[in-house]
Amino acid sequence: QVQLVESGGGLVQAGGSLSLSCIASGRTFTGYAVAWFRQAPGKEREFVAAIRWSNIYTYYAEHVRGRFTISRDAAKNTVALQMNSLKPEDTAVYYCAAKIVPLVTGPDQYNYWGQGTQVTVSS
Repeated sequence: QVQLVESGGGLVQAGGSLSLSCIASGRTFTGYAVAWFRQAPGKEREFVAAIRWSNIYTYYAEHVRGRFTISRDAAKNTVALQMNSLKPEDTAVYYCAAKIVPLVTGPDQYNYWGQGTQVTVSS
């Protein structure tokens, strides 16, 4: 059983930066793909970015490419999401999710989820 805990959300002005972190307990991320999703009020949960733990392959949604960076720290068994040049439309609850590889973008295929962390970007 994998348990995920996110941290690092908060309130930031447009153009600012935030860094989210996802730590796993119960097992390591070896053999897993780890992704970040987000869900704004009244909207469906959408894919943001993902990383394949073994070879550090990364993939981004078009609307965050070039602004967000996903990375992993093997020693700490964590996955981070560095968010730069934030926009008001990035406001959402951000979730960390994990599944055994392959890396996919559909939320329904992820088995393990964190509780989410709120990110609010003011204009």
